[in-house]
Amino acid sequence: MDKVILITGTSSGLGLSLAVKLAEQGHCVYATMRNVDKQSALAEAAKNASVNLHIKSCDVQNSESVNRCVSEIIKEQGRIDCLINNAGLGFVKSTEQATEAEIDAIMNTNFMGVVRTVKAVLPHMRKVRKGHIINVTSVGGLVGQPLNEIYCASKFAVEGYTESLATYVQPAFNIKFSLVEPGGIVSEFASNLLTEHQKYQPQSDDEYVPIFKNYFQGAQERVAASEHSPYQTADEVAVCVIDVFNSVNPPLRVRSSDWANAFCELKTQADPDGTRLVKLVNELFL
Repeated sequence: MDKVILITGTSSGLGLSLAVKLAEQGHCVYATMRNVDKQSALAEAAKNASVNLHIKSCDVQNSESVNRCVSEIIKEQGRIDCLINNAGLGFVKSTEQATEAEIDAIMNTNFMGVVRTVKAVLPHMRKVRKGHIINVTSVGGLVGQPLNEIYCASKFAVEGYTESLATYVQPAFNIKFSLVEPGGIVSEFASNLLTEHQKYQPQSDDEYVPIFKNYFQGAQERVAASEHSPYQTADEVAVCVIDVFNSVNPPLRVRSSDWANAFCELKTQADPDGTRLVKLVNELFL
């Protein structure tokens, strides 16, 4: 059966790839972004693939925008079968150097953006007792990394939020929850890395300078590596997300590459897909 799918953050990268690939499978895809003036790349990709997309504005930082988008889809289609939360921001800066406004922006998009969309679709999924919510996080949602503590905190928050929902909403209302954890998407990471590097203006007495230099140098080398790189293309990660989407019994969490699995092994080896822990918590509390 063709499904009605809402995807956030589709103007480029993973979101764009997901929208086109799922439309190619015959699904009714609502590809959303904060600013629809940036839809040209998505529209061109859809045209080249000979698929139709419903392109809508959805600013995950704004509850009114999210609720309006969801209401319009329900009015047009009568249901939303799957929500894929992909919209997000990267951030590389130490806690001391990050401004409160920057921290608020990351948390507002990466965490609260997920909460807003989930809150908007849950009543409709609960009513029909079915649905699937897929939240794209990162290995940074499982393993803290240098100079990424704010970004990692936002992704850790999504991991905990999703895991908690899975312990009671999933068994009670047949709404499935999944987390997809990439090691990184090369084009997006490289672009963000360059932007942050250009913005970084250290003071002469800044003791973080050698740490930043080591980090950026290592990151550039990993981006350029042809083998054993943590970074995948958007299309490669999209294949992983779509496998989760098509799964009859989807996992709570899945890494999108062998590198990501190896990187997170110390955190995940006892329960790689998270389903054992969710079952245990449900039995313990409910």
